[in-house]
Amino acid sequence: MTKIDVVRHILSYARRIAVVGLSDRPTRSSYDVAAALQRRGYEIVPVNPNVTEVLGEQAYPTLADVPGKIDVVDVFRREEHLEDIAQQVVDRGGVRALWLQLGLHSPEARHLAVHNDLDYIEDRCLKIDVAAASAGMQLPPDPS
Repeated sequence: MTKIDVVRHILSYARRIAVVGLSDRPTRSSYDVAAALQRRGYEIVPVNPNVTEVLGEQAYPTLADVPGKIDVVDVFRREEHLEDIAQQVVDRGGVRALWLQLGLHSPEARHLAVHNDLDYIEDRCLKIDVAAASAGMQLPPDPS
């Protein structure tokens, strides 16, 4: 499957998205992306130990603290945290996809995801792909 095929597949089932590193500051890209996803009908679950609520949704300090099902974990953290976040996703179980936002790469996170049957995307913006798919447009090519 190509990366575009994986993106399409994820978008076919994504309903509840945990956003790791979601800031409560509207000037941050994590806020902008989560707000856009929320406007399109996705349920957003903020994961950030430094906030209690973002975009009207209760925030949780870790992925392990999030109740209920998570379809996709969308990550806005620095690369040195990505392997640990991927391990948290694997340990939690039940998550179908790990998505690293535009500019983020991690061979370690990729290895953990692939070897645990997770759909995996890195270096793409979920907001852009959702907008393109919703408009019936062709998904943008990889930035790299």
